[in-house]
Amino acid sequence: MAFNIVLIEPEIPNNTGNIGRLALATGCHLHLVKPFGFEIDDTRLKRAGLDYWQHLQVSIYDDIDDFLALNINKQMVYLSSHGSNTHWDIPFEEDLYLVFGKESVGLPKSLLEKHAQAVYKIPLYNENVRSLNLANAVSVVIYEGLKALR
Repeated sequence: MAFNIVLIEPEIPNNTGNIGRLALATGCHLHLVKPFGFEIDDTRLKRAGLDYWQHLQVSIYDDIDDFLALNINKQMVYLSSHGSNTHWDIPFEEDLYLVFGKESVGLPKSLLEKHAQAVYKIPLYNENVRSLNLANAVSVVIYEGLKALR
């Protein structure tokens, strides 16, 4: 298992479906933290994940506290446009948890403040862009991590 992709309260089924396909293609485990902005059997989720969803290693948690309690001793980094470090500086290692927030507002401020030294961003080179699409951001980070592990 390369990495653990964690989506905190994902809102858009197409993003989650595409990230599920990415997780399967890259040997990652997908962790989904409720509440979702869609039903897990949403046809848009299945369409984006195509017929791969059944092969995916996925864990579902009732809420962020449930996720954190069950993964208390895991090595985690947090991705946010508010990070002071770039994704190129992530100390990638096998089984690392890469935590992403929901599409509309990102990760909770309290989580970012508690783990400030482990918050990373993908640099943006145009002030008119606030953030990347979630599925695109996950792809950028996962493939950078796979490159670092080889």
